[in-house]
Amino acid sequence: MSAASFVIYAQQYILLAITVIAGVTAVVALVHAAITRPDAFTAVDAQTKTFWVAVLAVSTLLIWLVQASLGFGLMFFLAAITAVLVYVVDVRVRTDEILGRSWFRKNA
Repeated sequence: MSAASFVIYAQQYILLAITVIAGVTAVVALVHAAITRPDAFTAVDAQTKTFWVAVLAVSTLLIWLVQASLGFGLMFFLAAITAVLVYVVDVRVRTDEILGRSWFRKNA
């Protein structure tokens, strides 16, 4: 195996790992948004539950269908990851605080 083919294979495996991690995160975020009460979203001044479920559903499909590649689909893949991360880092945290629950973190 030459160095060039090793680099290509390594790149493919790294992009596959990024796709799997992003896809699983998107599915978890979608499930979280789907089971959260609608009034929690308005209580934290976020978009509606319908908006977030739709955005996360489209993002999940884009992540799994487009996958991480270096072609034209990269733009859509990055947009989908950005939407998922906004939900996970911002909206999920605030809705969990309002509802008094914790996903993947310990209550102090």
